[in-house]
Amino acid sequence: MNYVSAENLTKSYGIKFLFKNISFHINEGDKIAIVAKNGSGKSTLLKILMGKEIADSGSVIINKDIQVVLFDQEIDFNPDLTIDEFMMTLDSEPILALKNYHKSLHSTDNAFIEKALNDMEAHKAWDLENEMKQILSQLKITNLEAKMGTLSGGQVKRVALAKLLTETRAEHKHTLLIMDEPTNHLDVEMVEWLENYLTKAKITLLLVTHDRYFLDSVCDIIWEMEDQNLYLHNGSYATYLENKMIREDNMNATIDKANNLYRKELEWMRRQPKARTTKSKSRIDAFYETEKVAKTDTSKQGLELDFEMKRLGNKILELKNIDKSFGDKLLLKDFSYQFQRGEKVGIVGKNGAGKSTLLNIIQGLEKYDSGAIETGETISFGYFSQKGLTYKEDERVIDFIKEIAEYYPLANGKSLSASQFLRLFLFDDQTQYSPISKLSGGEKRRLHLMYILYQNPNFLIFDEPTNDLDLPTLTVLENFLQQFQGSLIIVSHDRYFMDRIVDHVLAFEGNGKIRDFVGTFSEYRETKSREDAMEKNTASKPEPVKEIVAAPEVSQASAKKRKMTFKEQRELETIEKEMPELEQQRAKIMDQLNNETEYEKVAQLSAELETVSEKLEEYEMRWLELQEI
Repeated sequence: MNYVSAENLTKSYGIKFLFKNISFHINEGDKIAIVAKNGSGKSTLLKILMGKEIADSGSVIINKDIQVVLFDQEIDFNPDLTIDEFMMTLDSEPILALKNYHKSLHSTDNAFIEKALNDMEAHKAWDLENEMKQILSQLKITNLEAKMGTLSGGQVKRVALAKLLTETRAEHKHTLLIMDEPTNHLDVEMVEWLENYLTKAKITLLLVTHDRYFLDSVCDIIWEMEDQNLYLHNGSYATYLENKMIREDNMNATIDKANNLYRKELEWMRRQPKARTTKSKSRIDAFYETEKVAKTDTSKQGLELDFEMKRLGNKILELKNIDKSFGDKLLLKDFSYQFQRGEKVGIVGKNGAGKSTLLNIIQGLEKYDSGAIETGETISFGYFSQKGLTYKEDERVIDFIKEIAEYYPLANGKSLSASQFLRLFLFDDQTQYSPISKLSGGEKRRLHLMYILYQNPNFLIFDEPTNDLDLPTLTVLENFLQQFQGSLIIVSHDRYFMDRIVDHVLAFEGNGKIRDFVGTFSEYRETKSREDAMEKNTASKPEPVKEIVAAPEVSQASAKKRKMTFKEQRELETIEKEMPELEQQRAKIMDQLNNETEYEKVAQLSAELETVSEKLEEYEMRWLELQEI
């Protein structure tokens, strides 16, 4: 079944063309990823498919029997609604049936009750509420009574994602799901769950993402938007890269031939008399076409920088027996580590485990309780944080960079001007003289990255650097970091990015324990998963009982595992419902402890944390017992 057909679409803003005469089809079951650098028109194309923008020319035909659903970066919501109320604002018949069923539970109107039950049956809504809560739980949203206005930006995005997936599930009809960077603000466990969900779901998907493992797992078609064209690739991300390289090689070969012909034809053109004959006109027209091909610029402005890095001395950075706590919450316990020249370390762990605290301690931005830190005299930190840039509202891009220096030194003894450096980061002359406030989110992240590197540091600290950076920029950044001679620390949930860069992993595993794992991020994840599985199996096995007297033979019927009683079944359901809520409560208290400095408040929060942790441990033990039954 064909969902969407587009023919000869063209879209421009002023004199700038985003794409010209592109055509494509989306069929049922397609799972497509769009790859393009910022500014190529991918967001505009999504808006055209949603009917929010109109193309300059061409046509888009969307099958009347399908619905198009968008998961966008900007989430529109009423801050006064609870999460549960926000989820129930879905405009679909199954959700309406569910809402009416809830109302019928408090109604004495038999006709209304009967209709509500019939609607639940007709729209297959009986399992919808449970599925909605399961999706929210997987995305670590458990307190459904919390107001939307009290949530962090990442939590709002996760709730909106849960709502979108529920809507797709609830409709029971043909849906084109469009997702713009769905993995931002998700930790690794959530990304892997979403990956698995979308892979198994029978949906049609159009996806924009910078997460290449996610892309490879979910999608089997890639659309590449470049130079105002749309190129289609069937297969993996690696296939796309191979096809792209072949296309560019063929283009370079064509240009070489055109250059040879151009030189010959240019000589002929110069010998021609002013009064040209009609017979030679076709050859003259062909000359101008050849000239156009010969002068095609295939060099891509990219981040190909040969840094003259500030000198590193023998002493880099050494942490000795560092302890750090917030009240009763232990983040670092007797942690020692000596960084080496050229070392690339990945830091991983759950939110609130102390990753950001360690980064701040290393840079001298936060005090530690005990221990010692020795920092080399030549160390110059470059910190790429999640907070983004700090700038004056009307400050221009070029002036912002010139505040650091007018010129940037290169290893060959030459230098780049601030304007040339900006062009390497894809900021054209017009954008350079625009206010920073007018830049898109992705452009601000790119400017922030450039701002850090322009200061020429020799010890880089990156906190979630991949968010809002396009794939072309990420690829060049990865290539640069692989060649970077200084020391590097990365905190990231991007598995592909970490696997390409990181030598080994410092993993925050709780209670102040930091594990140094030699290997890639994926290798650490695999090792940790095996260890967790073994630990779970060991914990679930009962202690062996020493046989004192020969036991009587047990009949096959009595040896069978007994069934759970009704009371035990209800107890299990209650535990499974309340455990995620307790985990959410514990995480919230830990986040509050991270930001609290008043002693009395820290003591109060620590006591609450202990109570919640003990309750959660009791539930976990009882859950294991019931699972055995």
